[in-house]
Amino acid sequence: MAAGGEVTLSSADRVLFPDDGITKGDLFAYYEQIAPMLVPHLRNRPFTMKRYREGIAGDGFFQKQAPKGMPSWIPTRRFTTHPRDGGAREVDFPLVDSPEALLWMVQMHCIDMNAWYSRVDKPQRPDFVLFDLDPPDDGFDLTIDVAHLIRELLDELSLPGYVKTSGADGIHVVAPITRRSTYQQTYAFAEQASRVLEARHPGLVTTEWLKRKREGVLVDHRQNGSGKTIASVYSVRPKPGAPVSTPLRWDELRKGITPRDFTMEVALDRCAKHGDLFAPVLEDPRPLAPAARALASLG
Repeated sequence: MAAGGEVTLSSADRVLFPDDGITKGDLFAYYEQIAPMLVPHLRNRPFTMKRYREGIAGDGFFQKQAPKGMPSWIPTRRFTTHPRDGGAREVDFPLVDSPEALLWMVQMHCIDMNAWYSRVDKPQRPDFVLFDLDPPDDGFDLTIDVAHLIRELLDELSLPGYVKTSGADGIHVVAPITRRSTYQQTYAFAEQASRVLEARHPGLVTTEWLKRKREGVLVDHRQNGSGKTIASVYSVRPKPGAPVSTPLRWDELRKGITPRDFTMEVALDRCAKHGDLFAPVLEDPRPLAPAARALASLG
């Protein structure tokens, strides 16, 4: 961070979570305390602002382009994006590389912190494969079962997996990889792994995108595409109760827990007790190619 960076919080009393009375000041205080754990997971990653000026009762909106008036000490990097309506667009993405940059995003009404899977020096080389688990209605216990099945499959492939609540309704299982593989390769790996699990556990695991046709827990490999973002570990999510995307030890992922159990206070207490359970995602990547070969041999 450049010298002189500081953030002044305004409208601290603005209520962002109306059913809970949680204010912008409460959110700011949480991110200020969690920053040492969170910022390493955001550093050097193109960041997409998701802003909730009226709190979670209003409509949030995404903003990729760094806004005018953003402090000069928050760096940016320019990348070409491809909007859904076609064409190409040059975008200057903010980089949340410091606690102060994180707090500035809160000042701009960002509730959760969304960044790319890759870093700016190798933008087409993701750091991890993501298994994004989307439960059926009232099916979080089933999602816990499927997360453990993913872990067992990754163990078969000698690729460690780490788990966190998404903070919304599902679960994220992350397999950190060395930055040699492309997004196309991680997408293909996640798709094949998901289909292996679907074949092994019909009715429990599905790759069916349409919810009305779905039976079981969706393992969504599509989230591994280039330019996708993930709500970072330790992000507060724009849901009632302000749940946090919280890393867990595998033995803690058991039936009876819910995403709403993991509040800002709980997340801070867990970090004080356990440190960053997602540190291996940054520190212990494994090559994907041997795991992909092993997966292909499963048929």
